[in-house]
Amino acid sequence: MSEETLSQLINGCLKQDRKSQKLLYKAFYGFSMSICMRYVGNRQEAAEVMNQGFFKVFTNIDRFDETRSFQAWLGRIMMNVAIDYYRANSRVTRLQDINYAEQISSCEAADKNLNYHDLLALIQKLPQAYRTVFNLFAIDGYSHEEIGKMLNINIGTSKSNLFKARQKLQQMVLKTEQFSVGRPFFGC
Repeated sequence: MSEETLSQLINGCLKQDRKSQKLLYKAFYGFSMSICMRYVGNRQEAAEVMNQGFFKVFTNIDRFDETRSFQAWLGRIMMNVAIDYYRANSRVTRLQDINYAEQISSCEAADKNLNYHDLLALIQKLPQAYRTVFNLFAIDGYSHEEIGKMLNINIGTSKSNLFKARQKLQQMVLKTEQFSVGRPFFGC
């Protein structure tokens, strides 16, 4: 989409033009859904989160700074809505803090033989708390301190959830690999 077309759609959305909103939604559907799918357990929940995100986009479009990237702004909104969804739906579970979470083996990268969709499917199988911290840390690049503030958890809990998410992912990848034909996984 050209910058001019995007600017026209944003201006239409500022005027609450339904056609502009629909076109903007369609143009960024795939991008937004991919963000939401990383944070929730299934496609139906991802669609719900994404729709909540677009509602926020359309009601706050006047706050968008046109000198910045619209896609980055939209992505941040989708991520924040997904985190809000996590907070609203997380079970109160207490995990032990791990001050010094051990790193998983430095074997061959776990995702080397997996494609994006396979890896996404495995990430979605993680418990919600693990999945959220994994996404924020490993994919979105936040520190444990930032994650702790976002999710209202201790830094140690963030580290623990990341450690356990990596362990579970490694187990799932190894289990998946056992059923693959002749593809060696992890050079260990």
